[in-house]
Amino acid sequence: MTTESAFAQLQPMPDDWQRALAVVAHPDDLEYGCAAAVAAWTDGGREVTYVLATRGEAGIDTLDPAKCGPLREQEQRASAAVVGVREVEFLGHRDGVIEYGPALRRDIAAAIRKYRPELVITLNHRDTWGTHAWNTPDHLAVGRATLDAAGDAGNRWIFPELTEQGLAPWDGVRWVAVAGSTTPTHAVDARPGLERSVRSLLEHRAYIEALTDEDPEHYCRSFLTANVTAAAERFGGVPAVPFEVFGR
Repeated sequence: MTTESAFAQLQPMPDDWQRALAVVAHPDDLEYGCAAAVAAWTDGGREVTYVLATRGEAGIDTLDPAKCGPLREQEQRASAAVVGVREVEFLGHRDGVIEYGPALRRDIAAAIRKYRPELVITLNHRDTWGTHAWNTPDHLAVGRATLDAAGDAGNRWIFPELTEQGLAPWDGVRWVAVAGSTTPTHAVDARPGLERSVRSLLEHRAYIEALTDEDPEHYCRSFLTANVTAAAERFGGVPAVPFEVFGR
């Protein structure tokens, strides 16, 4: 990333859309990444649906996956409701070992055909978070597959079995927005949805309490506030949720 691109001003996100589909690997990915933006969108009457590749069953070391999965699914549904998301779907891939490939692309393409979004959202699909923090294989696989599936969903000859199942091709995806990108291009004003984003992340209490000894509310508020404040320098001084937007 060049110095010029690192400090280029972020543009406002496109707003001429009605339906969005957010596709990520785990419960909590969206709450760490972009829940403040989701809250603002649903406030404006837009429809946002969440699709999770896994139930996050491998995410808590002290809890057996058979118990962890249902708990984290419950927390994710409660978390989504805080920011106005009514529909949450789990694809059932195994947490920690998601494989990029046709099966994953097919599942995501099926979701895109089902929900027919104009905007698709996913999480950082690149190797690192910034310079030194390595990303996880699940994030890489789901992020990359989501970018690919946005095109797959509109091609009737890719995964023709989906058409046979009643899922007609959908070529209406106009943008894929990547949250958590180190090279963002656009942003959403975080101020209207920030408090709800904190409450939304707090719904993942079992995960957070296993992750840190900090007070959960202090942890959530500090993390999310720092993230949106960091983007303000490139968004006219306004705390913001940044995205890297790919047009289609």
